[in-house]
Amino acid sequence: MRFSEIFAFLQQWQVALPIVLAAMAFFFFAGKRWSALYVGLMPFINWSFAAVPTAAIPPALGGGQFQPLAIVTGLVLVVRDFAQRELKHWIWGAMIVGLLLSTLTSWITVVVASGLAFLVSETVDWAVYTFSNKPLSQRIMLSSLASAPLDQAVFIGLASLVVPGIFAWGTILTGVFSKLLGAWVVARIVAAQERRTVSEMKPA
Repeated sequence: MRFSEIFAFLQQWQVALPIVLAAMAFFFFAGKRWSALYVGLMPFINWSFAAVPTAAIPPALGGGQFQPLAIVTGLVLVVRDFAQRELKHWIWGAMIVGLLLSTLTSWITVVVASGLAFLVSETVDWAVYTFSNKPLSQRIMLSSLASAPLDQAVFIGLASLVVPGIFAWGTILTGVFSKLLGAWVVARIVAAQERRTVSEMKPA
């Protein structure tokens, strides 16, 4: 069999799905549950880029297309923060695993765009997360505020090479807003947990 035939075989959902699940299971049973979710979300998000219908954004709002699952992309930025707590600097390895799995679920150009976007945002996110001493809830928002705009701009810019017309300010801005919304929701939940922990530690 030629490489193209083997690759086409691996991209069948009946084959790709068990491979993705097996990779997630490896991290999960190693005690890295957030990392398992992280490597699983990456191929899912890249698959959804082509599989999930988009909605047109009015020209008055910047034009382009809105991806309904953009908020999930925001959540993956947060999941990455939790995965980094588990893996430390090995988070880069988890990102590579997720991108390799993404080649089974989406166009190679989308994977490359996603990979470069993740690389840029991962670097920013890693720096904020590593060098900030603020509570986790604040680090989640700080890292998302810094990385979400870069992630969206790089991804949409490169993805427009295979999806003509997708590069528009409306697409970029709604994507950034959706990502920050997802990060904000998680940050509020974490902040509430932090407050409960502090109150429980106070002497009665």
